[in-house]
Amino acid sequence: MKRNNIKARTYTVLIEQDEEGWYIATVPDLRGCHTQARTIGELLKRAREVIKLCVEVEGKPEKPLRFIGIQQLEIAA
Repeated sequence: MKRNNIKARTYTVLIEQDEEGWYIATVPDLRGCHTQARTIGELLKRAREVIKLCVEVEGKPEKPLRFIGIQQLEIAA
């Protein structure tokens, strides 16, 4: 039996929650690649789907970003 020589790629997914309780996933490596859902489980399923779609349409990024960390900054308005 032949195996597919498809190399897996890891993408960083930033997950946030809006004021209405929706979870929002953004993929920094893929411009415009984001989705939302009511639950984390559904969000992760949709994130996988949208990553595949974005790569299909835009192609894989030549040089993926390296994840360093997340920082929240409070700015007086």
